[in-house]
Amino acid sequence: MPSIRTTALGLAMAATLTGSAYAQSDDKLTVGLMLTLSGPAGVIGEQARDAFLLAVEDMGGKLGGMETDVIVVDDELKPDNAVNKAKELVERDEADFVVGPIFSNIMMAIAKPITQSETVLISPNAGTSVLAGRGCNEFLFVTSYQNDQVHEVLGKVAQDEGYEKVFLMAPNYQAGKDSLAGFKHSYEGEVLDEVYTPLGQLDFSAELARIAAAQPDAVFTFMPGGMGVNLVKQYRQAGLDSIPFLSAFTVDEVTLPAQRDAAEGFYGGANWAPSMDNEKSKAFVAAYEEKYGRIPGTYAMQAYDAAQLIDSAVKAVGGDLSDKKALIAALEKADFESLRGDFKFGPNHYPIQDFYLVKATKRDDGKYWTVVEKKVFDDYQDNYVSQCKM
Repeated sequence: MPSIRTTALGLAMAATLTGSAYAQSDDKLTVGLMLTLSGPAGVIGEQARDAFLLAVEDMGGKLGGMETDVIVVDDELKPDNAVNKAKELVERDEADFVVGPIFSNIMMAIAKPITQSETVLISPNAGTSVLAGRGCNEFLFVTSYQNDQVHEVLGKVAQDEGYEKVFLMAPNYQAGKDSLAGFKHSYEGEVLDEVYTPLGQLDFSAELARIAAAQPDAVFTFMPGGMGVNLVKQYRQAGLDSIPFLSAFTVDEVTLPAQRDAAEGFYGGANWAPSMDNEKSKAFVAAYEEKYGRIPGTYAMQAYDAAQLIDSAVKAVGGDLSDKKALIAALEKADFESLRGDFKFGPNHYPIQDFYLVKATKRDDGKYWTVVEKKVFDDYQDNYVSQCKM
């Protein structure tokens, strides 16, 4: 089993240790796992953390054949704190890899101090446009997507469905801006309104009144975590469910346990769904449900694949992490079986993969999950890759 050290809210919490707290031997791998684990958005980080640890457990406590220490850190969704903790991971803990974060504002804060130290940073979620293009970096890899892409799915669907007028809404931070840019990349109709709300907002009464007044053909929104839970419930309560609700990371396995019937039938975009019909994915979903008692979402899948990526690269270099060029080359090959099926890296280290329209559905056992309605994009590469000059 891996050794796990957990730091939350800046304090060392109870954990299982093997060996010295801060010393690592040549035959031991250290991975820093930096995720948002507190506050309303903490449930997202929990999915990523649990899936990464499950992957290490599935591999017998080893990645690439090396005994592995996993140091779990809560970035608290605070960029300044995240920078300090990132520096601790690479300077004090001598992490071989840092995996994280969830949110793009944290990514923009930690990417430079981590990659400047020539430590590999693997994002299991945040995929900002800047780092996919002009800010790309040889030490940065992303196992999720470029932020625009999932939202482009819904823009394409809205265009294909003939929705002539849409209302757009997202939180006011980089991923929110990327989300609406992504939607508009695939949508050619009229945008009636484009609203940015404070990150973490939970009362949407004012925005829902604006939607009711605008009478759009459809609404598109990106509201992850607790924001999405409240928005969906309030949308139904406001009697707006006759207006098609399209979203990304608003109706998913993180939010559905709280949204339940309020979200049933609502559509989202994704690079994977827990209902996906491939054997490795089905085994992962079953193991995750058995261990944690809940259904994994894309956050979990992408973190599991991040562990598989590390495992494949460390094996390829025979455990010798001193040759940075060889390690990066091994990571670029992505020589593992992704839970989502088709997966490879583009030249900016962002994935080339398929994307789907998914729908929130109630299972026979009463639990809620998303199911694939149709494939929207096949082997899709992001729109910023040409700006990357690695």
